[in-house]
Amino acid sequence: MKIRLIVATALACGWATWGADLRIGIIGCDTSHVVAFTETLNDPQAKGHIPGGKIVAAYKGGSADIPSSISHVEGYAKTLQEKYGVKMYDSIEEMCKDVDAVCLESVDGRPHLAQVKPVLQARKPVFIDKPMAASLADVLEIFRLAKEAKVPLFSSSSLRFAKDTQAVHNGSIGKVTYAETYGPCELDPHHPDLFWYGVHGVESLFTIMGTGCQKVQRQKTPDGKIEVVGTWSDGRKGVFREDNGFHGLAKGEKGETAAGSFDGYQPLVAAIIKFFQTGVAPVQPEETIQIFAFMEAADESKKQGGAPVKIMVAPVQKVAKIPGN
Repeated sequence: MKIRLIVATALACGWATWGADLRIGIIGCDTSHVVAFTETLNDPQAKGHIPGGKIVAAYKGGSADIPSSISHVEGYAKTLQEKYGVKMYDSIEEMCKDVDAVCLESVDGRPHLAQVKPVLQARKPVFIDKPMAASLADVLEIFRLAKEAKVPLFSSSSLRFAKDTQAVHNGSIGKVTYAETYGPCELDPHHPDLFWYGVHGVESLFTIMGTGCQKVQRQKTPDGKIEVVGTWSDGRKGVFREDNGFHGLAKGEKGETAAGSFDGYQPLVAAIIKFFQTGVAPVQPEETIQIFAFMEAADESKKQGGAPVKIMVAPVQKVAKIPGN
């Protein structure tokens, strides 16, 4: 019955092309992800090629006040056009008419709310790359609009799908009692500190620990790097620390193991294609919302000189499940 419901919903919404590759559109050509994702999907000879969908359309986007964004748009767009035959569109609305699903890839989280609106209006399932938005308020609004439009949507860092992290998530060491994850934390003045790059390590932390964080305290390591300690409702603690590489440790009822590594983009792309094919998101909205609440609370703790900051759970409760979640 569930499978029939998914198929019926897909056909009614017009976001599935059964028996053929899904036609996928990209919003934002200002990140290396667009070339990596397109190669993985469009090139059958690529290492780790994933069948089931192809990038066929794109909207350039780009943020003029972020040098690392605007400086890459034309180069990445040219690669998509010349190497993979991707068609460029002048508007997101026009692009949505010719695709089955959308990957919102703009490296800047600020325009995501505005950019996702026409996608939701076109009733196309959408994956939103990190950061989902530049504020918790925008994250909540995006989920609200997706629920209202009855459109499947999810957001995630590729770090969530690393093998060691997924193993712990799936119970390899039983219930996790403590975790620490590490990763780079480059900053951008237009985003709360952890949103820009620290989100990767925080995504790993929540994949391991799950929801339920209630208190956040941001401090510094002995060598001056960012350290954020979260306390969960059952007393468990999870820590994110700034470091040069992605790694971590999880402790559980059955022992401890490494977690928090980076296995490339292929596992994420595979999850995206499965999501587009089924309409079932691999991440619940509540977990994504708590990730952003954690990161905003870390910024607030910084403003308060490292004082503990409580995460309000009310915003999470306001978001009902989106179709497919």
